[in-house]
Amino acid sequence: MVRILIFLLLTGALQTYAASFDDYLEDVRARAVAEGVSEETVDQVLLGLTVDERVIRFDRRQPEFVQTFEEYLDARVTDFRQEEGRRLLRQHARLLQTIADEYGVGAEYIVAFWGLETSFGRYQGKYSIIRSLATLGYDQRRSAFFTRELIFALKILDEKHISPEQFVGAWAGAMGQGQFMPSSFLRYAQDHDGDGRKDIWNSEADVFASIANYLREAGWKRGRGWGSRVELVEQDWSEIKPDSWDTTCRALRYHTRKMKPKAWADLGISSKSLNHDELYSLILPAEGDRTGYLVGGNFRAILNYNCANKYAVSVGLLADIIRSS
Repeated sequence: MVRILIFLLLTGALQTYAASFDDYLEDVRARAVAEGVSEETVDQVLLGLTVDERVIRFDRRQPEFVQTFEEYLDARVTDFRQEEGRRLLRQHARLLQTIADEYGVGAEYIVAFWGLETSFGRYQGKYSIIRSLATLGYDQRRSAFFTRELIFALKILDEKHISPEQFVGAWAGAMGQGQFMPSSFLRYAQDHDGDGRKDIWNSEADVFASIANYLREAGWKRGRGWGSRVELVEQDWSEIKPDSWDTTCRALRYHTRKMKPKAWADLGISSKSLNHDELYSLILPAEGDRTGYLVGGNFRAILNYNCANKYAVSVGLLADIIRSS
């Protein structure tokens, strides 16, 4: 019996908690107040809070199915997002250009992130940020991470950027039209419209500036692009993997070493849209793939927003399409 319990604990099939949910919230309350959050704010949102079992189910059921690159891109770089992205780029041209000039991030990329994260603000999520983060913080799978995010969320409410009733988002705590976690909000969100609040839920000016600021802080370089789709020749590309990579982003494990376009052309891969002075990696293709992606320039900054190669390529492709309007 003991061996069975140990196995269940190690595999995550059985969860245990050191205290009740109310005790957990009391601990969070004490930590938040110690970090400067007012007792009034904490009590307003934590008193009477209950676990959201839906959030636990979502956390346990995260999809295992791995889509191919083309399946992923077809599902995200849709005709709607292409056409709507072009329309909104024109509609908000003046505001987007002002922000692009200030932060050094192309307007088409701001719109691409906006479109992929929440379909241009249409689907931001309807889950209580506080309840979701408290539920995930109480659960032991990633307790430290989500508890920290919960305290950051309480700080956001205490600074009155949004009311508790409107403080909603995705089930795991991402929020607003750019889907920032609370820690990202506190680091990157901007009050571009000057109303005293960083309103990434309702103010397009704040949304655009916050996305742009995030990318600038991630190392975005004006005008450097991201890479290109290329036709592949048959070869074992894993033979040119680097000896080491940046371990802070798992996606980089699937990149070859960086080379200039001429070196890639010598190996049978070319693209006219690449800068001949820059270095590019090939994302390792799956067996049988006939198309691939050479990535460089601002691709690493895109990965900083979401460390997944397919996501980052979808941003780049959608931005290219939007810009071509």
